[in-house]
Amino acid sequence: MSHSRADRAVLRRRCRPVAPALLSCLALSAAAACTTVPLEEAHTLVSYDGLMSNNGKITKARLRVDPNDLAAAKTIYVESTTVSPNAGASIRKPSESALVANVISRALCVGVSDRFQVVDRRENADVVVHATVTRIVPTNAAMAGVSTATSLGASFVIPVPVPRLPVGLGGLAVEAEATTRDGKQAGAMVWAKGANAITTSARVSQVGDAYSLASSFGSDFSKMLVTGKTPYKGLPKFPSAQKIRSSLGGRPKYPACERFGRSPGVKDFAASQIGLPPSWTDKRPAVVGQWSP
Repeated sequence: MSHSRADRAVLRRRCRPVAPALLSCLALSAAAACTTVPLEEAHTLVSYDGLMSNNGKITKARLRVDPNDLAAAKTIYVESTTVSPNAGASIRKPSESALVANVISRALCVGVSDRFQVVDRRENADVVVHATVTRIVPTNAAMAGVSTATSLGASFVIPVPVPRLPVGLGGLAVEAEATTRDGKQAGAMVWAKGANAITTSARVSQVGDAYSLASSFGSDFSKMLVTGKTPYKGLPKFPSAQKIRSSLGGRPKYPACERFGRSPGVKDFAASQIGLPPSWTDKRPAVVGQWSP
């Protein structure tokens, strides 16, 4: 359908206010980068020997796994994730760093359920998993609030998702290992990831970004144990039915995972879209890991 010269002039006038905003958003997206979070060792692993880098640009990791040590294992115990003194000192409220640790435990428990039977006693397990938060890069809560307000306001003007402001982004670093009954390390990972302005929702909390990234670590490490190989190669697979059910707040596959609570699911996703702190939707963990270097 052709337009007259007058019609084209009207269209140009209508689009003129939108164009700068759209270009600004595109420029912001291009400039947005992940927070740089270094890999950090907290000396909680049996050994750091033989860890290989994944050479990732977004997710940094050094890892090793021995599929032979995991092949005969049927049962697994997931310890409560601990928070190192260094990581805990960066967050004002211990309850918030504990919330991040609990998300890791929950994600690990649900993830390993794809292959292992999760038991509620360490002595009944063929493999024991423990993880430690080694660093939390705090989210600038004030800037997260400004970013949320800006994004919500812009959404009424242009029908294009608006990235958050790439200022005050947080991050997370974790290390974890799986050991056999005789104390041998069957798998280990030192991991770090920063939030980015495009895919990480801004939440008004010091641990807003760390909370969002915690389940990512749990997924990566549990996938490595389930498959016996690096989780960073190959095409992504559709999550299992039990993972989907758990992510939506349903009952976990094994009762032993109930100690870490259930995911707030859709409720938390909705809250994240308007910047609410994770503590508003996720219950305080009943079990909190104690630091033991």
